[in-house]
Amino acid sequence: MQPIKYLWAIRAIFYKLSFSHVGKLSYIGKPLYITGAKKISVGDKVRIYPGIRMEALDGGEIYIGNNIAVEQNVHIISGERILNIGDDTTISANVFISNVDHEYKDIDKSVMEQPLQFKETQIGKSCFIGYGAVILPGTRLGNHCIVGANAVVRGSYPDNCVIAGNPARIIKEYDLETEFWKNS
Repeated sequence: MQPIKYLWAIRAIFYKLSFSHVGKLSYIGKPLYITGAKKISVGDKVRIYPGIRMEALDGGEIYIGNNIAVEQNVHIISGERILNIGDDTTISANVFISNVDHEYKDIDKSVMEQPLQFKETQIGKSCFIGYGAVILPGTRLGNHCIVGANAVVRGSYPDNCVIAGNPARIIKEYDLETEFWKNS
């Protein structure tokens, strides 16, 4: 392990005092912003690089499973519902994951003055989230999903698929019978 990562591991030990849970062998680079730490749970062997912004607001909870890598400048926000990231997932840099949306029904008011909507967001096990991807509220990724760089993802996606684009769509699926990827 690089010397700076030892400092990050020490930081994770101190976070055990304020987070809901921080697992064994986890380390956290210097965060940008953390709020609602008592509603944030980090599993074992989680590697969080500098610049993380995690917000658990209005009863929201964030669960980060085991053996997860979160690259730099990632923003994760949860309000009123659970946002769950499954074991063995990799989240590339500059990713945004949320379960909070602003309504925009009254055009005489700014978006910031309108009510919030909350939808449970779920990322399955062994997923890979590409650089700059946006995972919008209510998204449910199955296990072993790959999200392409800069994809804007909303909706439910099955296990073993590749998702890309804006708006995101399935471009490949793994066929368990033939053990090959097929284009969608």
